[in-house]
Amino acid sequence: MRASDVFSQGILLQAEVAEPTSGLWKMISTSGPGPLIVIGILLCFSLLSFTIIFSKLGTLRRAKRMNREFLRIFRKSPRLDAAATVVETYRSAPLATLFQFGYSEVHRQVTARSTMTNWIALERSMQLGISEEISLLERNMIWLATTAAVCPFIGLLGTVFGIIDVFSALGTADGTGMRGVAPGIAAALYTTGLGLFAAIPAAIAYNYFSTSIKEIGQ
Repeated sequence: MRASDVFSQGILLQAEVAEPTSGLWKMISTSGPGPLIVIGILLCFSLLSFTIIFSKLGTLRRAKRMNREFLRIFRKSPRLDAAATVVETYRSAPLATLFQFGYSEVHRQVTARSTMTNWIALERSMQLGISEEISLLERNMIWLATTAAVCPFIGLLGTVFGIIDVFSALGTADGTGMRGVAPGIAAALYTTGLGLFAAIPAAIAYNYFSTSIKEIGQ
């Protein structure tokens, strides 16, 4: 095979690879304002969703690791006040915060009465600590649920807008065949695909994080 033939095949291959990208950009750029607004909204939802996913992954992994480390130190501590001295070092551990709530109540009762008398108050204090830590771990989860719930419908709305634009143009054009209509329909369907692309990872992440947070809470 001659060098000129290899060069020609390489040029053709690059053209085939670049054509879908340029065709996609052309379809998006020629879309009406409705689909473009929908695409912008879906991109914002997708960016927000992936930001929360990566942030939440780091938070939960750190919480589980710090829980294990604090629990190991707590079991080795001969007294509660010995464990209380290291609480500040493990602020990322939900168990450390729970211990701090309980220890504060124990210290208050022992200081006032020299003994533990109100166990209900201790239980309530620790329940408050559990609720506070669960709320912190569930922060921004509502955005994942919202993304998973509404993005498919937003994408479908963009498709409807695109189809309306196509048929409006079809009604005013003379002799427009399928070749002229197909690019507009394809561009309209991209919004549905983009909506699913934003919703599916958000739904998976929401279920995974909910299970992890429930395990930590238990």
